[in-house]
Amino acid sequence: MNTNGVTMTADPTAPPTEPSLERDGKRLHPVTPWRRAWAPLAGLFAVGLNNAENIRSWTTSLGLGWLAALLVALMLCGAGYGFLSWRVTRYLVTDTELRIRTGLLFRRTAHLRLDRIQSIDVTRPLLARAVGVAKLKMDVVGSGDSDELAYLGESEATALRAELLARAAGIDPLAAPSAGEAPARRVAAVPTPVLAKALALESLSGGWALLLVAGIALPVTLYVLGAGLFVALTVALPMLAGVWGGTLGRFLTQYGWTVSESPDGLRLDHGLLQRDHATVPPGRVQSVRIVEPLLWRRQGWVRVELSVAGEGNESGLLVPVAGRAQAGELIGRILPEVDIDKTMASITAVPRRSRWAVPVWRHGYGHGVTDAVFVARAGRLSRRYTLVPHAKVQSVRMTQGPWEQRLGLADIHVDHGANGTATARLRDAAEAAREVAAQADRSRLGRRNAAPERWLTR
Repeated sequence: MNTNGVTMTADPTAPPTEPSLERDGKRLHPVTPWRRAWAPLAGLFAVGLNNAENIRSWTTSLGLGWLAALLVALMLCGAGYGFLSWRVTRYLVTDTELRIRTGLLFRRTAHLRLDRIQSIDVTRPLLARAVGVAKLKMDVVGSGDSDELAYLGESEATALRAELLARAAGIDPLAAPSAGEAPARRVAAVPTPVLAKALALESLSGGWALLLVAGIALPVTLYVLGAGLFVALTVALPMLAGVWGGTLGRFLTQYGWTVSESPDGLRLDHGLLQRDHATVPPGRVQSVRIVEPLLWRRQGWVRVELSVAGEGNESGLLVPVAGRAQAGELIGRILPEVDIDKTMASITAVPRRSRWAVPVWRHGYGHGVTDAVFVARAGRLSRRYTLVPHAKVQSVRMTQGPWEQRLGLADIHVDHGANGTATARLRDAAEAAREVAAQADRSRLGRRNAAPERWLTR
């Protein structure tokens, strides 16, 4: 560069310039501002619902022209706020972290260390799929909330996820942007008829039909008795929302469920209206739960749930319904040292005297230990088996209530890294004391021999 006749050249020995959000940061997709445009309309709908009886008089006094103008103004306000928020939102990938700056009135800059990222999931809501955008969600160790980039172009979201995974795995920063997504091989899929039948059977045993009848009959009764439309809807909507979430909502979410294996973990793809792409990273699973509802037992079906460190895989599912053999195979891909048949055979029932503490439900309690996991069983109608690998145990303790002390019984609690606990209830007190000491030793040995938890290392 020439300044006042003096030629200046860059010093090759000078350290590289530190990247900054202002200079090097990228913006989200231009469609992002419109995600906030619905908020004013939602507020207007809530006000109208609360004043349903006055809607006709308001419409008459304002006129359709002014009412339409008001709706347009609210939409423009929402879009304007969204546009300004979009202008100040930027993200930047460095060699060691992902930086995200958000906030219009209150500025927030998140520094997400790549080696602490637990999961990176891609979500495609229905309207987002229509315009070709996706949401990228990151969960980091020690953070209570998941940070997200909403929205990115679908190809950009996929490429960014692959780059972040490559950097987190320790790949050279220069090669990470072109590393691409690791290949995957499908290992399981849930047929739609099986999913529909399984959810229908579980709904019958879960009492959703009774809740649906109550959600219709009670609001109608209140309205007939003169309680008003708003009161009737206030009672009906939460009950019907619960029914929806437990039946059709679950079907739409779990539709097309597939499990694929890749070097970065097991990939879960599912959803009819909203497509979700989640990854269960290797080494981050803290416990596995096998659920066996009452009406599924004749079919030989189970559901496999996971507790993963952090907030990744929000559904908490590995597979919504599967045969016992297939479920065991999938669990073996996450915990290779676990033999499901051997694990189930290790479970022993509670002492007979426990009937004086829990007369009916005691038959569902059980406890077992293998070289790989601590397992606790609970539930009489819907059985639940919780498996905690020894390497993931954070603490173990024994508790006794007054009645348990009198009967010589105790509960064993095993805490793991996903803020969860596996409890073996109503064990013999002497056995429980020995088990607590033995489990502490198993946990120390398990952590010493545990495999690495970094991405793309298996």
